[in-house]
Amino acid sequence: MALNATIHVLEIELADTDRSVYESLALRVARHPSEAEDYLLTRVLAYCLEYTDGIAFSSGLSAPDEPAIAVRDRTGALQAWIDIGVPDAARVHRASKAAPRVAVYTHKPPEQLRRALAGERIHKVDALQLIAVDRDLIAAWVRRLERRMKIGLSVSGGQIYLDLGKETLEGTNRSFTLADAEAG
Repeated sequence: MALNATIHVLEIELADTDRSVYESLALRVARHPSEAEDYLLTRVLAYCLEYTDGIAFSSGLSAPDEPAIAVRDRTGALQAWIDIGVPDAARVHRASKAAPRVAVYTHKPPEQLRRALAGERIHKVDALQLIAVDRDLIAAWVRRLERRMKIGLSVSGGQIYLDLGKETLEGTNRSFTLADAEAG
């Protein structure tokens, strides 16, 4: 018997002062049985940190050639390809040819992503945005994950604050390049 996806309903009050983005988001996010909770929450965090007109989650496993999160303009043209985790170099190469902007949010150690991409042929590799998500922040959020949540997400000066009602979690994501990761 096939297992069904778990639906998480997240009401997020987003206040990103760094980008002047203030939105109330009502997200219904499906988590496939094979999807780890840290991956799910990294997807949600990336969506919020990238929030703009035209942003959308992909159809998931039924659309393996699509980004985890896409930003499209009003004509439907792909403007940003946002991936999660440790995509292989061929996928990142294809993404950078398909979209003017490519970002990868990894909840794994940055060295793991660097190893996956090092020495591989990637179109516009210097324009690739790599973001190491604060693993402690994600781990703390995973421990508090519920199927229905009201969340306040604030970003100020690069610092991330997650208000989960009775508790506030904080962390900082780190941008890096493939060269940075090699240096340590």
